[in-house]
Formats: sequence, C-alpha cells, structure tokens
Amino acid sequence: MLAIFRKEIHQFFSSITGYIAIILFLLANGLLLFVFPDTSLLDYGYANLDPLFNLAPIIYLLLIPAITMRSFADEFKSGTMELLSTKPLSWWQIVNGKFFAGLLIVLISLIPTFVYYIAIRKLSAQNTVLDNGGIAGSYIGLFLLGAVFTAIGVWASSLTTNSVVAFLTAIFTCFIFYYGFDSLSKLPAFSGSADYYLQMAGIRFHYTSISRGVIDSRDVVYFFSIIALMLYLTRLSLQRRIWD
Repeated sequence: MLAIFRKEIHQFFSSITGYIAIILFLLANGLLLFVFPDTSLLDYGYANLDPLFNLAPIIYLLLIPAITMRSFADEFKSGTMELLSTKPLSWWQIVNGKFFAGLLIVLISLIPTFVYYIAIRKLSAQNTVLDNGGIAGSYIGLFLLGAVFTAIGVWASSLTTNSVVAFLTAIFTCFIFYYGFDSLSKLPAFSGSADYYLQMAGIRFHYTSISRGVIDSRDVVYFFSIIALMLYLTRLSLQRRIWD
C-alpha cells in the first residue's frame, strides 16, 4: 500500500497540474473571503470563519474530483492496472493506497487555510473571543467531507478509462450526496414524514451538525460508513473490470 501511496503522491506533484489545483483552491477561497463583497469576511460583521466553511464544500465539489479523476482511469487507459493486479498486493491495499494519497493532498490544500483563522484573530476587535470550538468542529467536518468526496472520486475513477468522465461522475455523485437529499427533503410530498430522514441521509446534514462544534458520534459514524461503502464499491468495480 505504501508503494502505491508514494507513487500517487509523486505522480500528482511531478506535474504542474497538482500545484495548480491546490493554488486555485486557495486563490478561490482567498478571493471569496477577502475580495468579493458578497462573501467577504471583512464585511461579514462577525469574527468567525463561517463563510469559509460554507464556501469550501462548493469548491471541494470541483477540486477533489480533479484530484482523484486519474486514480484508476489512467491505470486502465495505459494498461498498467492489469500489471498492478499481478503484484503481491491485495485489492484493499490498492484501493486504500489510492484513497489515502488523495486524502493527503486534500489535507495539504486545507492546512494553508489556517492563515484565515490567524487573519481573523488579528483583525477582530480587542477582547473579542473567537468560537474556537465551532471553528475546530468545522475543520474536522470539512476534513471528513473531503474524505467522503475523495472516496467518491476514487470510486468514479474505477468505473471508466476516461478521466473526464470520472471527473464528471464524481462531481455529480458528490453533488447528490451533499445537496440532493437535502433538496429532496424540502419537497411538499415528504413534508412532515420522511423529510427528516432524507436530510439525515445526506452529507450536508451531518457536516452542518459537526460545524456547530459538537462532535456527535452519529455524524462520525455516518462519514466513515459512506467512506467504507464507496471504497468497497471501488474494490468490486476493480475486480469486475479485471476479471471480465
């Protein structure tokens, strides 16, 4: 697994594409949080990072599929997947190596955003106390969200030899998991009956819950369950493609 992990990290940072993806993520956040007036922290009126945690999932919808789209698609396209399957590696080692490499890149993109926290502390009025618990919970929620999107992206990449198709499939699936169930619960047909359970089936419900600063075990179990499900589906997809 470590060999695949190192290979993925090296491949990502061996081209300018990897650096551009992370730079664009940070640039988009920076512009939205400090330049554009509608979302600027400077005009928000409160010393917190709520705009960051509201905007980051939207940016992750594009960034993470771009990171993971080549995970397996390029392996199948170049014919190296068959060679990789003959190595003394289990399917889980292959899948987990790809997943954790993508997750590390997501984490690398997230770490520089701590600069925004420092900026808010410096710019806030004297004796202002930040909601450190809420901010910490939001960062944990954003990391778990990134992990789920990474697992979905790896799964999407295992379905096709075309990285663009994998990219679009991952975006669509992430969108459905994050916004789809929440939007479906607002339909009049589900009002007062299944609306709450539909919300609970979506990522946004649990992400918002953790962002309040209270780490509920049910939210953590939900995130890990979705990750485990997507990685399991990835393993099944790889086995089917290799055996067929």
